Amino acid sequence: MREQKKQATREALSAAALRLALERGPDNVRVDDIAEAAGVSPRTYNNYFSSREQAIVAAVTGERGARVAAAVADRPADVGLAAAVIEAIVDQYTAPGEPGRDALLLITASPALREAFVDTTGAIEHPLTDAIAGRLGDTDPHTARVLAASVAAAVRLALGRWLQTTAASFTAGGLVVPSGSLPDLLRATLAPLAPALDAAEQQALRRRR
Repeated sequence: MREQKKQATREALSAAALRLALERGPDNVRVDDIAEAAGVSPRTYNNYFSSREQAIVAAVTGERGARVAAAVADRPADVGLAAAVIEAIVDQYTAPGEPGRDALLLITASPALREAFVDTTGAIEHPLTDAIAGRLGDTDPHTARVLAASVAAAVRLALGRWLQTTAASFTAGGLVVPSGSLPDLLRATLAPLAPALDAAEQQALRRRR
């Protein structure tokens, strides 16, 4: 119950932050405004987010780390680890409506929000570590962590490049035209990690024999 209440508070704060940012512009939103809109104190707000940018992008990214990890764990056993990880990342970062058009416009128009959005990739590292460790079984505990950290770094690179090019593609009417294929960028940055993921999986299989 306590964890559910904390999650509900976090979601209320992030939803309020995004709504206010869309209404007023992110530079015109204060932490006190977000806290008041969510019905909590500024002190409570500070227990969840260290900046308004974090709160705003949290409404878009949600529980992505948990969703990525669940997607990896749910892949059939006959799907290799590299394929499982890469497809889970691509699926979760390019799901329909994520981010929505208005949120994408807001994020790409603000360097601070773009940076905060890219920084959220760190949230996938720990859940993904557990998911990779679960697929590898009893193995060196550092292997899963190193692999997950490498995946998070690759995703960060892809998102950063995609947002930079997208931010440069505003139309005359103020619309954002996404530049380049995010799935292709994700696959390209993750491709160099496939041999390491495959090697870790093969080593785990040998240990089980």
